[in-house]
Amino acid sequence: MHLRKLLIIFLLTLGCLYIALPSRFPIKFQKFGLNIDTEFRRNPISFFIRDKYFYRDFPTKLGLDLAGGSHLSFEADMSKVSEEDREDAIAGARDAIDRRINMFGVSESTVQTSQVGNSQRIIVELPGVSDTQGAIALIGQTAQLDFREYVAEKEASPSGMITYENTVSTGFTGSDFKKARSEFDSQSGKPVISFETKPESAKKFADITTRLQGKPLAIFLDQVGISAPMVNTPITDGRGIITGSFTLEETKDLSNLLNSGALPVPIRLIEQRTVEASLGAESVRASVIAGLVGLGAVVVFMIGYYGRLGLVASVGLLIYGIISLALYKIIPVVLTLPGVAGFILSIGMAVDSNILIFERLKEEVRAGRPWADSLEVAFGRAWDSIRDANIATLMTSFILFNPLNLPFLHTSGPIRGFAATLFLGVVISLFTGIFVTRTLLRVFAKK
Repeated sequence: MHLRKLLIIFLLTLGCLYIALPSRFPIKFQKFGLNIDTEFRRNPISFFIRDKYFYRDFPTKLGLDLAGGSHLSFEADMSKVSEEDREDAIAGARDAIDRRINMFGVSESTVQTSQVGNSQRIIVELPGVSDTQGAIALIGQTAQLDFREYVAEKEASPSGMITYENTVSTGFTGSDFKKARSEFDSQSGKPVISFETKPESAKKFADITTRLQGKPLAIFLDQVGISAPMVNTPITDGRGIITGSFTLEETKDLSNLLNSGALPVPIRLIEQRTVEASLGAESVRASVIAGLVGLGAVVVFMIGYYGRLGLVASVGLLIYGIISLALYKIIPVVLTLPGVAGFILSIGMAVDSNILIFERLKEEVRAGRPWADSLEVAFGRAWDSIRDANIATLMTSFILFNPLNLPFLHTSGPIRGFAATLFLGVVISLFTGIFVTRTLLRVFAKK
């Protein structure tokens, strides 16, 4: 049983190590007659699951203070909004932009409103974003999706194609969507957008597709045609597919737009600038060295004071670090300097758990209990203290992260980064302390 758990720990650590490693780094070794000069490359993970394509490269995302980013300023057009509705309109635009940025894959972004004279503005900061134009296009689109019916009586286009002018709206729009997602067609293998309507809109869509069976149903985004598929059979279950000459990135962007909702007011970009990393490479290097020195000091203390128990705890600590770094890439978490501080703090809390267990173990052994029984009792009786201390830290992390965006709490990216890494670190330390370290002690630290 213990060997099976040990195998699980080994495989988990190996998989997390593969993800945690940089995508490429040089390997050079010139000693003892060996001359190695090569480069390690980690291939992206990609596979199909039930006709769905999964592709992840797991890059490390850095915040504005470590990697720089982009600062964008948009001005909202309030000319058609009444005075009493302007506050709600700008708040709705801010929330829609925030949802789009999250779907764009940018964590710890900052989206806030600002008023300069009579101008209502939305300020957006995007850490680590190099594709600024793509972000601007995604943020700025009004995303008004309209399903339209071709009308032969209307003026035909010179090319004979279906246009916005020779179609009329069916009344089915993006507001009738419940969810859209990027997928691959199971027959052609091409990227498509599958969608699900809201329950109250399913009958409306069924009536439209029944009436237009055998005819085209034109789909326009912001009055620009994106597809005009033929309705082969009525769609009565509220689910459909938008096909067209899409790339994978286009289907992802369009799905994100539809899921984030339309902007309540038009916006235009008035300022764009690149933000340099505020800490600089030297500060980052010094922070990493300080973290490694601190970790090394903890390992030396644990081994020097607890001997083989400390050695097992240090191995568990190494496994903890590998799992944490892998999770930062999988989620992903944008690392800022406060986030790194949260990670280092969680290492200390992981060691605290081991110390509580080891001290209790020593007491049980002195009381005359057999080693195996003392180990089990130590874990069981130390658990209450470990649980209470970590629950308190988790509650603090939740408050600092402020997922509900409560106005009287912090909403800044660096503070949320600290809270996110601390929260994850505590959860992972509970796993490594109770499962990993316990298994290692049972197998390798028998008296």
